[in-house]
Amino acid sequence: MKNYRIIVEYDGSRYDGWQKQGNTDQTIQGKIEHVLERMSGNHIEVHGSGRTDAGVHAVNQVANFHIDTDKKEQELLVYLNHYLPEDIRVKALNQVPERFHSRLNAVEKTYLYRIEMGEKSQVFERKYIYGLHKNLDVEAMGRAAAFLCGEHDFKSFCSNSKMKKSTVRTLKNIKFQKEDSRLFIRFTGNGFLYNMVRILMGTLIEVGLKERSPEEMTGILHALDRKEAGYTVPPEGLFLECVSYK
Repeated sequence: MKNYRIIVEYDGSRYDGWQKQGNTDQTIQGKIEHVLERMSGNHIEVHGSGRTDAGVHAVNQVANFHIDTDKKEQELLVYLNHYLPEDIRVKALNQVPERFHSRLNAVEKTYLYRIEMGEKSQVFERKYIYGLHKNLDVEAMGRAAAFLCGEHDFKSFCSNSKMKKSTVRTLKNIKFQKEDSRLFIRFTGNGFLYNMVRILMGTLIEVGLKERSPEEMTGILHALDRKEAGYTVPPEGLFLECVSYK
């Protein structure tokens, strides 16, 4: 059995997230596994670097799978892209060591969130940007972000209240980039909890709208209570942008 790593981009608009589920066949993982099983005739499990939620997109999702095939790398890449839906594309494929695991070996991830602050979103971008349509105080948001960076218990920023594993994560940085009426925010860290980026973003937006002060971030972290943080922003503005390995 050979172990292959793939880099995938997808439009998550019509999917129920990355992870295969028993009640739907509309998942990214499920679509890729279906094509590989069609080719090999065997059950193939695809491991993703992380589980993107329903409606969330990816520019560079990393995944790996083990398969017994005589096809060369380029032939396997062409086969996948031929049978995958048009909104899922394998950008690269290569054989990796047997023990490589896309999730367990990942050391850092970057998520991008896109916001439209102007009166109306551009028509061809509306599925890939959050139409907030309100001006934000980016300087205040930057000051709030500084309180959130570093190693913290991010339980207040997790939607899974029954999570038993550690909710401590290291948020390396939060970077802001403004282009005309659009605001791009990048979150880089060693791992993210369920809905963590979307809750962080909602909380920072409330700071940008003067509904919270930047200094409140410390209290929210210490509360370890989801009710203390801001709202969960919609998924369409969120992209998994980069996954880093040693």
